Amino acid sequence: MSRSTRLLLILLSAVVVLAAAYAGLAAWAGQRTPAKATVTGIPVGGLSEAAARSSLAAGLAERGPIPLELVEPSGDVVRLAAADVGLAVDVPSTVRPLVGFSLHPARIWERLTGGSERPLVAAVDRARLRAAVDQAAARTDQAVREGSVSFAGGRAVVTTPVVGVTVDRDRTVAGIAAAWPARTRIDAVATTVEPKLSAAEIDRAVREFAQPAMSGPVRLRVGARRVVLAPTALSPALSMRPDPHGRLLPVLDANRLAAAIRAAAPGVEPAAKDATVRLVNGRPRVLAATNGVVLDAGRLAAAVLPALTSTTRAATVPVRLREPRITTAEAKAWRVTEIVSSFTSVFPTGASNAARTHNIGVAIRELNGTLVEPGQQFSLNAELGQRTPAKGYQRAPVIYGGRLSKDYGGGVSQVSTTVYNAAYFAGMRLDEHTPHSFYISRYPEGREATVSWPNVHNKWTNTSGYGILIESWVEGNAVRMRFWGTKIWHIESVKGPRVNYRQPREVVDDSPTCVPQSPQAGFDVTVTRLFQRGGRTVKQDSYTTHYIAEDDVTCTHPDAG
Repeated sequence: MSRSTRLLLILLSAVVVLAAAYAGLAAWAGQRTPAKATVTGIPVGGLSEAAARSSLAAGLAERGPIPLELVEPSGDVVRLAAADVGLAVDVPSTVRPLVGFSLHPARIWERLTGGSERPLVAAVDRARLRAAVDQAAARTDQAVREGSVSFAGGRAVVTTPVVGVTVDRDRTVAGIAAAWPARTRIDAVATTVEPKLSAAEIDRAVREFAQPAMSGPVRLRVGARRVVLAPTALSPALSMRPDPHGRLLPVLDANRLAAAIRAAAPGVEPAAKDATVRLVNGRPRVLAATNGVVLDAGRLAAAVLPALTSTTRAATVPVRLREPRITTAEAKAWRVTEIVSSFTSVFPTGASNAARTHNIGVAIRELNGTLVEPGQQFSLNAELGQRTPAKGYQRAPVIYGGRLSKDYGGGVSQVSTTVYNAAYFAGMRLDEHTPHSFYISRYPEGREATVSWPNVHNKWTNTSGYGILIESWVEGNAVRMRFWGTKIWHIESVKGPRVNYRQPREVVDDSPTCVPQSPQAGFDVTVTRLFQRGGRTVKQDSYTTHYIAEDDVTCTHPDAG
């Protein structure tokens, strides 16, 4: 073996020995923390991983629990126990990066001679931390509150706007997890929502409108009337609403303002009065129509709103004329100028008929002056309504089911028969009438009509083309009636013979409500109405009446009659 070969072998052996020694040193150093390593000031240098964990745990235990202070958006500080909210120091994860095998000379040298300060690593239970953040945030979240200006009781009511603040739970949890325990005071992450109306805009609206509007009464002119509205009357009609540009503008409710005006000045809107025809000094006279007035709701707010901030605090209220349904010209065109027909019916008097006579007077007074327009249907039930004691009617004989009885309004059939005959001879269209069930001698045969509330009617339609004014009165023992209008027909009535006679029965009644009756045969009769003009019959109509027999009724009860 040559000398050079021996030298090479020796050199190689030395390298191998040195390499083995270096690897051994690296292995030994990799099992130790850097000589001068500390974790948040706690020495852990030159120790095995297990020893370093023990040393760190002991140091942390000596210091006590690491706090967590959550700073809420309001500035309040919520102090939390880290262990209660899922936060803890992860000792193994903190120490683990300090050890580990490496052949790099710098790393080996650091392990032998160096070291640095290391942070603590946190273990985070995010579910528990989120629950704790939720609970803390619930106390500090503030919903946005919009500002407003309203009016009540004659004054402005101001609601100050409040900025909405909401803790962002997810971002706050992430921030705590990233910062703790290096930082123990951590700001909650919050989002804000600005009110649509700023406080400055609310102040402006109050200063420029709300306070002046409620500073005193407003004087209004409505036609010839003067109306004063106090702030208490105005405030229900006032409000303020934001426009799309964020300005708060006044709104005046025209309907509520109109109601306030009406309440302050009853009669400020006089109704239109229709023209009509009345009897004056025994002759028909047209009473002229008058226009009514109604507040113009469409222009009311625009007219009054400026007055609330003006120096005069006065405005003219716009009105519209309300036209009458019937004008004076229309009433004159009805030509109610002459007597078209008249009829008189006689009724029995005396103490036994006092209630009946009284009822006739009540109905006649109600009917007198009734105006029936051209084409209008007249209904006696509609004109008189139900006959009740409240209207002054008394109990008197009536016919029900072919028998006499008593009820309120008995005797009004006398008025009904008079109306029927006046309409008959005026040439009206006779729409609905019911003769008495048996014949009553004081009425014309086949030309009479009873009436009963609510289903037995006397109805006719004014087909004359002109108005009809009814004049009715009681004179002695007679009901007198005239129809005023324009006469277009001369009416003749022709009565036929009685036919189909029916004989009465004898009835003995022991009831206390019994009313005695005298017997009278029943029969049929037909009357024909002839419409004549210029001495010639133009048309005619006929009506057949079927009268039942009036039974011979004897009452035996002592209270009957």
